[in-house]
Amino acid sequence: MPTYEYRCLKCREIFERIQRISAPSLTECPFCSGRVERIITGGSGLLFKGSGFHITDYRSDSYKKDASRDKQSDSKPSVSSGDSGKSSTGDEKPK
Repeated sequence: MPTYEYRCLKCREIFERIQRISAPSLTECPFCSGRVERIITGGSGLLFKGSGFHITDYRSDSYKKDASRDKQSDSKPSVSSGDSGKSSTGDEKPK
């Protein structure tokens, strides 16, 4: 069941109610008995990761190959060709 947000026009209190889609909107504030309006919200997004989800378990073979290649490249440390761990600014003091 979806969660709806309401705002009281009298006391300005914002509250949530879990209701069926077919249920009528609330009309009375539970705090002050004032009139309420339903607030339009963006909702929440879902992201399914890991095994056990249809969206990840039934991907195409090419997607799985690309994902494993990306995972391997992320785990290897990146070293640039000119980086030897020393500063090139010349601000180092001799020992």
